[in-house]
Amino acid sequence: MNNKVNAWLEDILRSIDEIFEFLPEKRDFFEFQKDLKTKKAIERNIEIIGEAINRITNYKNAEIKIQNARQIIGTRNRIAHEYDNISDEVIWTIIVREQPKLKEEIIRQR
Repeated sequence: MNNKVNAWLEDILRSIDEIFEFLPEKRDFFEFQKDLKTKKAIERNIEIIGEAINRITNYKNAEIKIQNARQIIGTRNRIAHEYDNISDEVIWTIIVREQPKLKEEIIRQR
């Protein structure tokens, strides 16, 4: 696998791991909502994931196919450019439902 693509995949995995490290052990949406620092740190990692996936999908020699790549990139763009138009509920759903699936998908393709 190309070194650039491998580095981007590592960035995705590192960001997913950081998201779960930032969350308290007890996964509680209402506690998450009150913790501005954690929300911002998680949003930043979601941006990194989206940018890395964008780079992979645009790289001419990438043989990696990521399900929901367009949605992940779109979420990254909404956080970066329409930051006032993304809800805590959307971020929470991404964390608890989508991130574990994405991590498994990336690990399988490496």
